[in-house]
Amino acid sequence: MLPRILIIEDDPNLQQSIQDFLEPFADVEAATDGFTGQFMAEQDIYDLIILDIMLPEINGFDLLTHLRQHQIDTPVLILTAKAELSDKLHGFELGGDDYLTKPFHREELIMRVKALLKRTGSFFSDQELVAGPIHLDLAAHQVHIAEELVTLNGKEFDLLMYLMQNQGTIITKNQIFDRLWGFDSDTALTVVEVYMSNLRRKLKATAADGLIKTIRNVGYILTEEN
Repeated sequence: MLPRILIIEDDPNLQQSIQDFLEPFADVEAATDGFTGQFMAEQDIYDLIILDIMLPEINGFDLLTHLRQHQIDTPVLILTAKAELSDKLHGFELGGDDYLTKPFHREELIMRVKALLKRTGSFFSDQELVAGPIHLDLAAHQVHIAEELVTLNGKEFDLLMYLMQNQGTIITKNQIFDRLWGFDSDTALTVVEVYMSNLRRKLKATAADGLIKTIRNVGYILTEEN
């Protein structure tokens, strides 16, 4: 499962260029105005948001303020023509994580995006995730638990990956559903419980049994703590 990036940019040509730059290593979605961008960002399913400041409906600074006030901690790369130091400082004060001014070089954008994804554990150059006895090989699409190969289907693999990427953090059913199936999917939310049950059943006879815990009325967490 590739990192998910949301671009909120009203210039369609620039938006498409950024999307083309990032699609070799990320799943990219886009919004062309602040209102739509805010709605999509509130789903809290993205690993990174690239945010323009001068947007129709809601400007980028107000959008960023809204997200942070609502505990949406997704890293935000502010992308704007406003190059003044005061604007940069204001963006960081509101909760931005990085700032890139237009025009920019393709290589610098990619470097900054990958740096933010690595910082949050969403981009893995070594193509392996580890959580206790679980070793997940992204390149081979395989899972080994205490050196035993465990066969998972596509969505089971993606579900385990998402939990491992956020190990120690509670993930809600809605976040899992939106991340794996898309928040505009016609599939019912109960599909999360079905796949979680299947995943737990396959882990039950392994050293990873019990690592995925249910937080009642909230969601799930992968942790080695009791």
